[in-house]
Amino acid sequence: MKKELLVNSTEYETRVAIMEDDRLVELQVERAEVDRMAGDIYKGVIKTVLPGMQAAFVDIGFEKAAYLHSSDVGKVYGDAGEADSDDEEAPAEIVRKTRRAGIETVLKRGQEVLVQVIKEPISTKGPRVATEVSIPGRFLVLVPDDDHIRVSKRISNWAEKKRLRKAVAPYRPEGFGLILRTEAEGKHEKEFEADIKRVMKLWGRLKKKADSSKAPALIHKEADVTVSRIRDIFTADVRKLLVDNRDDYKKIISYARQVAPHLKNRVELYKGELPLFDLYNLEPEIEKMLERKVWIKKGAYLIIDQTEAMVTIDVNTGRFVGRKDQEQTIFETNIQSAREAARQIRLRDIGGLIICDFIDMYNRDNRRRLYEEFKRCFELDRAKRAISPVTDFGIIEMTRERIRQSHMAALSDQCPICNGLGRVVSKDTMSTKVERWFMRAKADREFTEYHLVINPELAEAMVDNGTDRISRLMKRHRFKINVVRDTTLPIQEYKVYDAATNQDVTERYVVR
Repeated sequence: MKKELLVNSTEYETRVAIMEDDRLVELQVERAEVDRMAGDIYKGVIKTVLPGMQAAFVDIGFEKAAYLHSSDVGKVYGDAGEADSDDEEAPAEIVRKTRRAGIETVLKRGQEVLVQVIKEPISTKGPRVATEVSIPGRFLVLVPDDDHIRVSKRISNWAEKKRLRKAVAPYRPEGFGLILRTEAEGKHEKEFEADIKRVMKLWGRLKKKADSSKAPALIHKEADVTVSRIRDIFTADVRKLLVDNRDDYKKIISYARQVAPHLKNRVELYKGELPLFDLYNLEPEIEKMLERKVWIKKGAYLIIDQTEAMVTIDVNTGRFVGRKDQEQTIFETNIQSAREAARQIRLRDIGGLIICDFIDMYNRDNRRRLYEEFKRCFELDRAKRAISPVTDFGIIEMTRERIRQSHMAALSDQCPICNGLGRVVSKDTMSTKVERWFMRAKADREFTEYHLVINPELAEAMVDNGTDRISRLMKRHRFKINVVRDTTLPIQEYKVYDAATNQDVTERYVVR
């Protein structure tokens, strides 16, 4: 697979695009006004301990307190989600003891704690934190107050796992655990030794700052998107890294020279007149990323909807009718849809619960092949996930790690008209709402003449389409209504004024 990285920087925004076989599969965006928090380390103060929820809230200096669950007390983070489940798990034993005894026996109100952000604030929720911090390096993660060596699950060769543990063991600092990252595969003692020295030096600086700082305080800020992304994804399988900003280019070259000299020659400074993302025709792909409907080859399409609790992806055959039997046509559509759905999930950075509704297939072998193909599409995805087999109803359920809000939430605002519903009230419904308003006003008998301000389209529905509902209202209730057409007013809103005083009386008879 041909893999390339593109880094586009402006004064206000930095974007990192991951290309696989000339297709955009992931996009990382950092804006100057939005502070990334994942990976940051804070010295905080316990504000509240809730035994019933087995959780605590920690003041780390923000308006919203950070959420700390008992399962995150002593939990290894960083690449720990990829650690072997068959390794010795001292942190897991801490978690079990915490759950048995209760979080209230471990944490007290007013207690100062060192925490690391593992999930950024999403919607109305504050950040989620863990008490066990970790310092990521190029090939490994340093875990203070631990003494175990773990290996990424993505390294599947057991002989290599054993070799890595043996290679790194002599360099493990006393009182620290190590997690070998996927990039450690094939590396040797000298590279591990140098990486450990770098992260230990960083840990020494932040530990000194933590000891001398008064809580709440920021102790360590994770690297900006350019360096952190390069650290995590600029691996040996990347053919080229193209950067269009000279300062970022120097920063990446400097980092590569220290930790991955063999990759330095793959970094190039783009100097062309055409914007970098335009050169690769990525802007249309990014625009489509915000659309609800996604077209697939041969006329099929996906419908992607965000609800409060989950994201649903619905597969439709559209114009694709196929040339063979119906089952084969459906199978081909589902396979294409699975590939595109997986790509959209990665590209949009969708997390949480995801429901993919494929077209029903009767053949069990086809359902199995669909499931295997869908799983295969996530092999290069760095987010933790769990995928269930296809049900009898053609549904695949999955969960995907959510560290920050999706690109849909980050790059768009809620519609002020429909408030995120995706639909608006019809003109007939609005006409009826207006009529009910005047029915309530008639019962009060306070006014006799009104100015009704409405959108011209609503006025057409109530006056100009032959029904003249306004005239019927006036005849039925025996008062006068003057219709005022206002193009600036949304069709879902209306205003009513007392004609004698020009006072806005809309709220008097609106049902809440």
